[in-house]
Amino acid sequence: MPGHGKHRRPKQRPITRKLAFAGTGGAALALPLIGATTAGAVGQPALSPAVTPASLPAAAPAKAPAVKTATPTTYSVTAGDTLSKIAAQHSVSGGWQALYEANRSVIGTNPSVIRPGTKLSIGAAAKAAVAKAKAAVKPATTYPNNLDGWIRESLAVMAKHGIPGTYNGIYRNVMRESSGNPRAINNWDSNAAAGIPSKGLLQVIDPTFRAYHVPGTSTDSYDPVANITAACNYAAARYGSIDNVNGPY
Repeated sequence: MPGHGKHRRPKQRPITRKLAFAGTGGAALALPLIGATTAGAVGQPALSPAVTPASLPAAAPAKAPAVKTATPTTYSVTAGDTLSKIAAQHSVSGGWQALYEANRSVIGTNPSVIRPGTKLSIGAAAKAAVAKAKAAVKPATTYPNNLDGWIRESLAVMAKHGIPGTYNGIYRNVMRESSGNPRAINNWDSNAAAGIPSKGLLQVIDPTFRAYHVPGTSTDSYDPVANITAACNYAAARYGSIDNVNGPY
């Protein structure tokens, strides 16, 4: 007889789990570890992307050197312009005075009046014109304050006005008339009696001094240079030159 079979329960395959132990200080913590089936495995640190030259910041382009705008050499005057305004706008060295000196020939004698359309030299042209004008101006000659200086200064004035005379001719007459004293005065002759005494280095009466006074000299008849120059002007008109005077005149 067949024996009575026992009803057997089917065997169940146990799920195999592997436990990993993670250290947590002093205790161990069991964690399930399941094999990765994908390409991205858990726990692998991501790699930093490679640095390529393209990813570096682009260098700032070098700045081109600033180009300095050249100052114009001429300027055309417009309505409402003044020399001060033009000089300020174009940074003219020396201001309106320098601008005027550089353009005196086209502006005229009045720097306050400039006409629209007038071409003015500015910039390098103005500087060159001013430098040329300064070079043309000779320093004023100074003379000593004595008889020698008075005679030489008078001769310079006489030369400008075409009045003849020499140093020796003037000196000889001065020494005879006043002994070189610019304050000398004659209070005893007929002129003195008439109220117009002879004065100064060459003993000139006031009416003669006023009639033959030379522009550019003092109007004081006692002034040495003015006295000599007026007397020489009178002597030139009457005797041809102070050099021809050898006595009272």
